[in-house]
Amino acid sequence: MFTIGHIGGYYGVMLIRDATTEDAEACAAIYAPYVTDTAITFEYAPPSPAEMATRIANAVKTHAWLILENDGQVTGYAYGSPFKSREAYRWSCEVSVYLARGTHRRGGGRALYTALLERLAQRGFRTAAAGMTLPNEASVGLHRAMGFEPIGTYRDIGWKHGRWRDVAWAQRALATGDDPPAEPR
Repeated sequence: MFTIGHIGGYYGVMLIRDATTEDAEACAAIYAPYVTDTAITFEYAPPSPAEMATRIANAVKTHAWLILENDGQVTGYAYGSPFKSREAYRWSCEVSVYLARGTHRRGGGRALYTALLERLAQRGFRTAAAGMTLPNEASVGLHRAMGFEPIGTYRDIGWKHGRWRDVAWAQRALATGDDPPAEPR
């Protein structure tokens, strides 16, 4: 568990903790508007709380899923997941962060990512990658501020809300070295 005080102009107590399946309903509620109202995610239908519980359970087994609470209310989450299924990719992960409407630009995304990237490094992951549907200056700016470097853009890769969408990718090293890596744990 991580407790964080005043960050980015927000004068409440921010708590970052490990997610449990009991957080599924809150996470599903945060995520639903991203699915229905934006092209930020390529899902077409919001997952149910039961589906979100399954996602949380799977993520915490192998990577991490963290919750952000502001004054006792879940206002965001971030998680790591496998980057690709091929065995040689197992030291790399994909990361995402979602904040409830009205809670952006208060330090929550940065706090979640800081804790998440630390946790993933402790588990033995070496590289984190993030995809961002364009345009999304807030996400591009957050990833840049967190040390992610742009690595390329898939053009017209997804169809959502009546048009083709581009996805920019960025990555960040979590650990370095040429040594044979230990298995992620």
